[in-house]
Amino acid sequence: MDYLPLFYKLTGKQCLVVGGGEIATRKASMLQRAGAHVRVVAPRISPSMDAVLDDDPKTERYLRSYQQSDLDNMVLVIAATDDSGLNQQVSEQARAANIPVNVVDNPELCTFILPSIIDRSPIVIGVSSGGQSPVLARMIRAKLESTIPASYGRLAHFVGRFRDKAKARFSDVNQRRDFWEQVLDGPIAEFVFAGKEKDAEALLEQQFNSDLNLHPCGEVYLVGAGPGDPDLLTFRALRLMQQADVVLFDRLVSPEILDLVRRDAERIYVGKARSEHAVPQDQINEYLVKLAKDGRRVCRLKGGDPFIFGRGGEEIDRLFQEGIHFQVVPGITAASGCASYAGIPLTHRDHAQSVRFITGHLQDGSLNLDWETLAKERQTLVFYMGLLGLPVICAKLVEHGLSPETPIALVQQGTTRHQKVWTSTLENMAKDIEDQEVKPPTLIIVGSVVKLRERLSWFDPSTVD
Repeated sequence: MDYLPLFYKLTGKQCLVVGGGEIATRKASMLQRAGAHVRVVAPRISPSMDAVLDDDPKTERYLRSYQQSDLDNMVLVIAATDDSGLNQQVSEQARAANIPVNVVDNPELCTFILPSIIDRSPIVIGVSSGGQSPVLARMIRAKLESTIPASYGRLAHFVGRFRDKAKARFSDVNQRRDFWEQVLDGPIAEFVFAGKEKDAEALLEQQFNSDLNLHPCGEVYLVGAGPGDPDLLTFRALRLMQQADVVLFDRLVSPEILDLVRRDAERIYVGKARSEHAVPQDQINEYLVKLAKDGRRVCRLKGGDPFIFGRGGEEIDRLFQEGIHFQVVPGITAASGCASYAGIPLTHRDHAQSVRFITGHLQDGSLNLDWETLAKERQTLVFYMGLLGLPVICAKLVEHGLSPETPIALVQQGTTRHQKVWTSTLENMAKDIEDQEVKPPTLIIVGSVVKLRERLSWFDPSTVD
């Protein structure tokens, strides 16, 4: 280990930055976020540096060349100029005065180096390559960023409020550790993540007044898995998927996304297709209730967004009736994801000022829609689950006023390596795909925005592993 990682408390301390450019600005800003009072010395200071320094009335700025006396009363120095001779001078003089010094992009002149930082204050993580490859350190930081939610800082503050009470309740350090592990890996933490700190505090008080082995409280996570590409999952979705004890998933959840679920989690398939229900909706609702009452963390994983034709509202209504805690994690709905990957903007000031999401089949199996309202110019229509009714959709829109030449697109398995797109017109689409093997899940997009696909198409499914 070439460097010993340390966390240096700079609140109210004076730090010197030599340089006034963009790199120096980033360093000054970082020092200010750590609570330091910054002195900046440079012949010229960039407007962005001025903006940073204006945030702290105790900042000092000197529009002149560096002088050795600038080191007086400093606890830390950063040299960030494009003058190598000046950087070396600052380094030598700071080291002679026993002041920690960093020279940007020159480890040999540094007595300390600045890591890539993941800031979830008061949780702070530093990643360093010892100055050998800052780019690699930043890449590692980016990977960690995706797995550490911003709300971890809020959780740390919450726990900090109860440290003394935990010490009084559990004199044995091992008991105390077990207690906090249970708190941090359970519903109390999830309440904090969801912004329900009063609920978290009430449950924590129960924990303080109970045995450590009390029956756990279950919870349901209603998670939108998006249209298929795993990279489109939200950070929160991924975190909850990886901590759930059991996952209920539907047929629209891609295998690549299901692979991201915790390895030892129980998986229950509850897929539904038109007129073919592997598990009826009422039974899914009761599954969720029973599993949560058994104390399990349940992830209900749904393709797209749970609240857009996903029947998520019915599921959480049942949970609410039973007093079961739940979270809802929105996902990228198929309309947005599939249209984007097909190169079709849903709105465009030259083509469409509104967009409408429509289910292609109703609860009674009919297509009794408000066709007169739908058949309007300068709007985009997106039909979910409408493939079987495609000829009727096209005919009804023309019948109620849309031009037969109105562009239409079908996007099959959008955002995945299996994506296929067909474009045509309302008049010709049904005929054009007669010899094609078009199958669900396929989204239907109607409107003049479809014309833009010819030049805006960017996604090549053949390049996806």
